[in-house]
This record gives sequence, C-alpha cells and structure tokens, in this order.
Amino acid sequence: MAFSELLEQVGSLGRFQVLQMVALVVPIMWLTTQTMLENFSAIVPSHRCWAPLLDNSTAQASVPGALDSEALLAVSIPPGPNQEPHQCLRFRQPQWQLLDPNATATNRSEAATEPCVDGWVYDRSTFTSTIVTQWDMVCDSQALKPMAQSIFLVGVLVGAAVCGHASDRWLAESARWLLVTGRLGRGLRELQRVAAVNGKRAAGHALTAEVLLSTMQEELSVGQASASLGALLCTPGLGLRTCISTLCWFAFGFTFYGLALDLQAIGSNVFLLQVLIGVVDIPTKTGTLLLLNHLGRRPTQAASLVLAGLCILANTLVPYEMGALRPALAILGLGGVGAAFTCTSTYAGELFPTALRMTAQGLGQMAARGGAILGPLVRLLGIYGASLPLLVYGAVPLLSGLAALLLPETKSLPLPDTIQDVRSQAVKKATHSTQGHPVLKSTWF
Repeated sequence: MAFSELLEQVGSLGRFQVLQMVALVVPIMWLTTQTMLENFSAIVPSHRCWAPLLDNSTAQASVPGALDSEALLAVSIPPGPNQEPHQCLRFRQPQWQLLDPNATATNRSEAATEPCVDGWVYDRSTFTSTIVTQWDMVCDSQALKPMAQSIFLVGVLVGAAVCGHASDRWLAESARWLLVTGRLGRGLRELQRVAAVNGKRAAGHALTAEVLLSTMQEELSVGQASASLGALLCTPGLGLRTCISTLCWFAFGFTFYGLALDLQAIGSNVFLLQVLIGVVDIPTKTGTLLLLNHLGRRPTQAASLVLAGLCILANTLVPYEMGALRPALAILGLGGVGAAFTCTSTYAGELFPTALRMTAQGLGQMAARGGAILGPLVRLLGIYGASLPLLVYGAVPLLSGLAALLLPETKSLPLPDTIQDVRSQAVKKATHSTQGHPVLKSTWF
C-alpha cells in the first residue's frame, strides 16, 4: 500500500510510536487499578443483627448464671441457610429453650423473628471499614452495591465521551486517516512530526503535498463514505462486521466487569484471587498475540470467547464444597475474557476502512462500556436463583464467540483504506472459494 511506503520512510516503529503507546498505557493502568479497587473498598464482611444480649453490656448483666458468647448467640440469632448465624434476622425475644440439649430444629423455626431493626455487627478483623459497613449495604439494601458500581462505570463512560476531545491536545491523530479524508495539510504535518521524533528529519523535509498526492493517488481518488454510524450499518459488506464486532466488545465489558468486580463471590480470599488474575492475565495476553499471528484473527477471537463462556457455565455445575475448583474455573474464564479483549482490539481495527475505522472502534468501546454498566446489575438476578447470574455471564461470551465465526479472516491482509478495498477483499474471497470448489453443470438430453 502507498501509505505503508510513506510510513517506512518516516519510521514505522520508532520513538514516536513508543511514546504514543506509553501515553495510552499509563492512564489505562490507573483506570483499571481504580476500578479493581472495588473488590476491597466494597467487600461485604461477615455480619449479623445487633442483639442486646450480645452487644449491650447492661442486657448481658441481667442474664442469670454464666453463659458464654456461643450460648447467647444461639438464643439471639437464628441459624442461616449454611447453619451459620443468620445475617438478616434475629429472634424477637431470647429463645432460652434452645439451650435445652433436646431442642430440635422445629423449636427454632417456630420462634418469631424480625429484621435487623437496630443495625448490624460486622466482622472487622480484616477490613476495618468498607462502603458496605459505612452505609449498611446488606440484606434488603444489598442491591445498592452493584448499583453503585454501575453508577461508577456510567461516570467512566460519560467521562470518556466528554473528555475524549481533550486528548487531541497531546495525542497525535492518525496521519493515514487525515490523508484519506482529504486533510492533506494536517496529514503532511503529522508525518513530518513522526519523522522528527524518530530521528528522520531529512525524510520528513522531503515530504511535500505533491509527493503525497502522487504517492497516494489511488487512495485519494476513491470517494470516502462519511464517518458515521449509518455508513457502518448500511454499507454493503460492513453491516455484519459492525454488528458482530460490537457484540464482541459488549461481551468483554459485560462479562469481565460482572465477574471481576465481585471476586468475593468467587472465593473467600480476594487478595489471592486478585494476584492470580494478574499473574494469569500477563501470559494470557502475550500468548494471544502469538496465536493471532499463527492461527489467525477469527479462530482466536472465537475460541477465547467460547472458552470463557464454557468455563463460567461450568461453574454453575460445581458444588460450593469444591472450593478450589470454582475459583480456578472463574480465573480461567476471566483469562479467556482478557484474551478476547486483546483479539477484539486488534481484529476490530482490521475489519474496517480507514475513514470508518475510528468510528467503528468508538462504537465498539461504547458497547464495551455499556456492557460494563450492565454487568454488575446482573448479580441482582441472584435473588431468583444462585446460578442465574453465572448462566447469563457465560451465555453472552459463548454466543458472541460463535457469532465471531461469521467474520472474515484478516491475517496477513493489508489494512483496507477505502470501502472499495473491503469489497475487493470480499470479491477475492468469493473468487477463491469458487476456484477451490468448481461447479459441475449437467445438461438433460
């Protein structure tokens, strides 16, 4: 391609590209750190209702005899579903008869209970304070936690939309995009700037408007569609790519933030889980880049999403007693989602022509942010069934991975500059398919 030749002259991989990468990676790292902080600042510690016999010294002094804390707990708090003290109920009156060795479960079930009208007592041995303990976001108010996380992610989405224009002050625009959209002067200045940073000032000075016009005559002569959503959806050959690519972006945001912002539901040791996710994520993303170059974009994209979905769905069949297997499957599923993000970031940029590439990428990232907002809210379905959120989290990437098989392969193909390039790729694919599978015609005599 003509632009590739220009880029080689000014430096296709040099100091300028490294600085651009660092400028993008640093703020992304800070955002990710802030987001994952929710696993610690919003953790739900063990809790029970406040009870006079347990938490009021005056009431304890009125108890005849010497009773230990376990006995007082048994007469004040009913057992929960896991036979531990119930987190949201207490007895209306102390049930002294339960201290009788012959007391049965029927005696407990018949005793009158009430909600935690006087508040809760939290286990502060690990976390002295969280937003859950600060505002009692438990029991009937437990929905406030995922809602707070979604509101935070809404802020991230709004901030990206509002502050995105500010990045034009310190991030260079794509010279290729500027040139094919007719902004010849700005495109020339960007190429000269790249050459200067990469230490190739002579090559930059040699570039002129006439050189650009002659070198990119073919690209500039082809009419470009407007960089709009309508062009992506209505242009033949791009509509399907847009829908499936957007679905893959959505699946990443939806599944990752739905699971990664509630590590406590995966296992009890959130510190270890957070470390393991980070340890798995680095080699996973590195290996994904290798697979993209060897297997291709389409199979890697589909396999990563399908693997993530299957691992998450498998967790619905694993009993809670198998404590090690559930976190292992969840971490493997999150690793698959991370691999899918790496695939999508690369693959989506190769599916669209230059004039529409940034619009398509922006649409995909908006879909990922929208999925991230909906992800935590799916946990509210847990009141209808403990496995229901996992079923949803697993089904979305699984279906998205299968849909990705409908996309064309872009490995070793040049980036399309124009819509005509996309159509040419489709024609070549159809021609190759026809040549590989000859059609036999028969004539009736």
